[in-house]
Amino acid sequence: MATRVLSSSPKLLNNLRSFIKPLNSASAASASPLNFDEKPELSTVEKQHPIATTLHQPTTTLDLDDHQKLFASVPTLKLLRSSVNLGLASNETFVDFGMWVMNSRLMETPLLRDIVLKTVKHTFFEHFCAGETTTEAGECVRKIQEAGLRGMLVYAVEHTSDNAGCDRNLEGFSQSVEFAKSLPPSSVSFVIAKITAICPISLLKRMSDLLRWQYKDSSLNLPWKLNTLPIFTDSSPLYHTLQRPQPLTAQEESDLELAHQRLLKLCQKCAQYNVPLTIDAEDTSIQPAIDYFTYSSAIMYNKDDNPIVYGTMQAYLKDARERLFNTARTAEKLGIPMGFKLVRGAYMSSETKLASSLGFDSPVHNTIQDTHACFNDCASFMIEKIADGYGGLVLATHNLESGKLAASKARNLGIEKGNQKLEFAQLYGMSEALSIGLRNAGFQVSKYLPYGPVDMVMPYLLRRAEENRGLLSTSSLDRTLMGKELKRRLKSLQFAKPEMAASAAGSMKIEIGTP
Repeated sequence: MATRVLSSSPKLLNNLRSFIKPLNSASAASASPLNFDEKPELSTVEKQHPIATTLHQPTTTLDLDDHQKLFASVPTLKLLRSSVNLGLASNETFVDFGMWVMNSRLMETPLLRDIVLKTVKHTFFEHFCAGETTTEAGECVRKIQEAGLRGMLVYAVEHTSDNAGCDRNLEGFSQSVEFAKSLPPSSVSFVIAKITAICPISLLKRMSDLLRWQYKDSSLNLPWKLNTLPIFTDSSPLYHTLQRPQPLTAQEESDLELAHQRLLKLCQKCAQYNVPLTIDAEDTSIQPAIDYFTYSSAIMYNKDDNPIVYGTMQAYLKDARERLFNTARTAEKLGIPMGFKLVRGAYMSSETKLASSLGFDSPVHNTIQDTHACFNDCASFMIEKIADGYGGLVLATHNLESGKLAASKARNLGIEKGNQKLEFAQLYGMSEALSIGLRNAGFQVSKYLPYGPVDMVMPYLLRRAEENRGLLSTSSLDRTLMGKELKRRLKSLQFAKPEMAASAAGSMKIEIGTP
């Protein structure tokens, strides 16, 4: 099993911003957020690609104002339910009450638990999730494909404590891959997995402690460690491990081998069916082990400019920019095509609480503006890499400005529309206007589709509520546009001639009754 470890990761890079043209630069930010016709100042890469920049002039703009066009394919009842659900999800008082109920001992009462879960199923679950079974998820994929979008299949299981549970979860992930291949071609862009579902979380914490300590003290030998890419930088949070940890026990090494084999089986199936696999990021206490698993498997399976395994970078972390630059550059030098999903992050509260309890500053950026700047810098860096023919990128964002800037950057670097190495993504049930607007502008757009039994998906739904209140509040654009479209449809009935109104009402009834 053991192979030699790659040379230790490079230290802090100087003047990181000088390597790229940041997306959030003054010239880029001055452009209208919904207009691609204004060109930002050319970056170094753009100056080196003048032909590409001039050959691919924009033929469409990111239009998020035409609510009739944006929601033309959405049935009226679904539009109404979506507007109500988003309104409730953005109400902090309602969210706080719901979380209190879900985390209280009231859920230990079978009757009340059944009532709550059924209520959740017919509201937030149906809005934010693709279904309880692969069949229901497949129907959801087909529906969004009709709207010109793709699906990221997410068997929403996580945080398993024993090997038997990990084996069951591997079977669920494997079925996702097989099912993805049975769906219409190109309708599924990725299968998503969490390492916490196939490796006991206690082991991930032990591995992360040892990896952190080895970064502090390079003399520490980890006999189980495989070839990997840089996991840390000098700005990475290391406060989780304050004293030298004990080596893994024989049982822990055995469990690690089992977890490693599970991941390799999943990667092998993804490579066999040519379905890319994205490993989700989680909290910093276990993220080093997650990155270790991700990068060691990427070294094995990412070949011939075809990244099968994608890692995830959380831009709300202070070290994210440096880690991304470091890891991507190292992978490129080694000839390993590395793909990344770029997100802002979903563990802000827990990260801040843990750091504070240990007497350290939060690893999360101090302001939302810093997080936006980090996300945009990372996006710009990877878009430039893609323009040069390296790697892959999933831009998971609900931020309109980030979406506009990234699309404009891709356009100006000559990245052709429909390029499979660049994918925009939003959560299912959120940012519909942005998703459809990006699709109309010619980009590949996916929706993150978690599925599974309601009680299994509850951690995902609670995290959406607890950690992403700010994100949920950005649904105001969707709610505004949905409200305008609902008013337009109502007005078209109210002022139509009697016989036409009756006909339209009949059509609406048919539309509402259609799943």
